[in-house]
Amino acid sequence: MSAPTTIDADLLERGGVRLVVEGPRATITLDRPDVLNAQTPSTWVALRTIGEQLGPDVRVVVVRGSGRAFSAGLDRRMFTGAPVEGEPGLSEITRRGPEDGAALIAEFQEGFRWLRDPARVTVAAVRGHAIGAGFQLALACDFRVAADDVKFCMAETSLGLVPDLGGTLPLVRLVGYSRAAEICLTGRRVGAEEALRIGLANVVVPADGLDAAVDDLVAQVSRPMPGAVRETLALLASAADGASEAEQLRAEREAQVRRLAELSALAGPQA
Repeated sequence: MSAPTTIDADLLERGGVRLVVEGPRATITLDRPDVLNAQTPSTWVALRTIGEQLGPDVRVVVVRGSGRAFSAGLDRRMFTGAPVEGEPGLSEITRRGPEDGAALIAEFQEGFRWLRDPARVTVAAVRGHAIGAGFQLALACDFRVAADDVKFCMAETSLGLVPDLGGTLPLVRLVGYSRAAEICLTGRRVGAEEALRIGLANVVVPADGLDAAVDDLVAQVSRPMPGAVRETLALLASAADGASEAEQLRAEREAQVRRLAELSALAGPQA
């Protein structure tokens, strides 16, 4: 089944994004293979709109790239100052001033933020380059299934910028502060073997087995009840955010009470 009619096809095309919804699974494909799926602000608007309009029956979202790369990051024209029709360049952020410029970046961030919502499980199927905004898009997902040719790279600092699409928090959660700092400040590329070893990737497979590995993971995470998945992801996020022991124990108690109430309701009246 193709993209829902409620999502503007022209918006998806401008953003270089394809969406396919099949029952409880949605697959988002960055579809500009000629430029290694480079992203523009329209990409982020399209991603944000998908997040806003996906139906509640969608339980798993897969994010992938078309062709031989996941995403090489921001479209190079955004750095050179070359005009990109309909797109606010990086200079637009400065022209708007500190407050309005930050508000514009906040709009961009929404394209990635919803992927961390515990309402759905999100999986990045990553092959080839995942650079800058591409790396941050992969980091926004709950899981990263990587091909053995993957190259993760946080290039922003090398360009005089900072990662600003929500990538810093999940990166530190996954690999720790010191290693995250080293990856960001050196701008080096992290290959598949290291990504698996340090926790950036959940699994690494040959490139021709990537789709099958993603399908297998989707099947596994779709088995538990949606409410149990949602509550568990929320608990894990709370723990990763530094909740105290008392706060975490309270959150677990409250979540379990909700789960027991739902299970009891499903079981029906008891004799």
